[in-house]
Amino acid sequence: MSEDIKVDKTLDIRGQVCPYTFVRSKLAIEKMNLGEVLEIILDHKPAVENVPKSMESEGQKVLKIEQTGEKEWHVFVRKDKEKAKK
Repeated sequence: MSEDIKVDKTLDIRGQVCPYTFVRSKLAIEKMNLGEVLEIILDHKPAVENVPKSMESEGQKVLKIEQTGEKEWHVFVRKDKEKAKK
């Protein structure tokens, strides 16, 4: 959707609600390499607020939140942190 951001993976989770939206987003970004960008497509308004906050608290960088329809948003997140190794 956005010309200035190179998307490496798209996660379409329309129809899902919190906390599943964050869980699915977190699992998707964990499988990506540092610096790659995940595009998350949402249609649940609370998730549009909660997913970016949660991603940032996990150490990832929210690049952009873009509303593309009456009930559709695209959230672009760059992987900036690896999951801590145990």
